[in-house]
Amino acid sequence: MRDPAEDYRLFVVARYSALLHTAWLLTGDRQRAEDLVQDSLVKLWFKWRRVDTPEAYVRKIMTNGAIQAGRRAWWRERPTAEPPEQAGPDDPTDRVDERDGLLAALTELPAKQRAIVILRYAEDLPMAEVARLLDCSVGTVKSQASRGLARLRAATASASTPAVPVNRRSTS
Repeated sequence: MRDPAEDYRLFVVARYSALLHTAWLLTGDRQRAEDLVQDSLVKLWFKWRRVDTPEAYVRKIMTNGAIQAGRRAWWRERPTAEPPEQAGPDDPTDRVDERDGLLAALTELPAKQRAIVILRYAEDLPMAEVARLLDCSVGTVKSQASRGLARLRAATASASTPAVPVNRRSTS
């Protein structure tokens, strides 16, 4: 008979980075993501012997935790405006800027909508699985995913248009 504590340890070692990535997408913040994963893994430990699919159980705990935290407005930060400087046309940091813009747009989505978009598209879970994890209908997943993607498209489209044009040539 295998030791449950060792099985749990092996699960955590094998899946921690994937769970942290999902938590980071759900929260938009590395520290909150680490806290979310830790809290979820502690809850899993207490149910370890009774859970058939530990990864699905942890994802559900993380998703519910992120949604509940998203309802609390007291922790939200208000970022300042971006500086007006724009990168050059072949700047390799464009991909980083795009990723950061997408992450910022993700954090603006309502918590449940963000969870649906992340579970459906970033984690590539089928709609039925997302509906089961979030305890809602497949229709809700479809509509919320559609609305979330529309909001992301609108946010990233408006972010890609520079607000202040920058002339790199000297006027003197």
